[in-house]
Amino acid sequence: MTFEQLWEQYHVQVRHFVQHKTRHHPDTEDIVQNVFIKAHQRIGDVRDELKIRAWLFQIARNAIVDHFRKTKRTEELQDQLAVEDSYAEPDLETEAVAGLRNVIRRLPDKYREALELSELKGMSQKELSEHLGLSYSGAKSRVQRGRELLKAMMTSCCTIEADRYGNIMDYRVVLDEPRVTGRKV
Repeated sequence: MTFEQLWEQYHVQVRHFVQHKTRHHPDTEDIVQNVFIKAHQRIGDVRDELKIRAWLFQIARNAIVDHFRKTKRTEELQDQLAVEDSYAEPDLETEAVAGLRNVIRRLPDKYREALELSELKGMSQKELSEHLGLSYSGAKSRVQRGRELLKAMMTSCCTIEADRYGNIMDYRVVLDEPRVTGRKV
């Protein structure tokens, strides 16, 4: 992707994002310009164009933090600020959890039940083995296979990008129905 394409495709979204995060601060345009200057300098480092949106928004987050670190507050704030927020940043974690719950419902019953009990309800695998009447190793295998199947289904229909701390940076549904290929379960 060229820098011009990056600007055309994302500058409006980035501006709205920065306005939202800075509460329409007068320096919004300066911050947006800094985001795209940094992006221009590093665009050659991007290897996966599918991750470019998350990469650009991470630059924007960092630019906002950098801007306010450098500037000291010199203006006094009013006691009551009237802020109209027309931009609502999507709650990616809530969307991802909703997608995960939808895909879990599509798992074969034995894996769905094992994952719901162990992962969602917090049942230990030892308790799960007793509850399902399986050996401990059988319960562990069922949970592990369920996780593998769930991951395959999620990655077949969604793209999920997380930072190194596990925070969801980008979540998009690319297919309405999950597909599973490969190993039989």
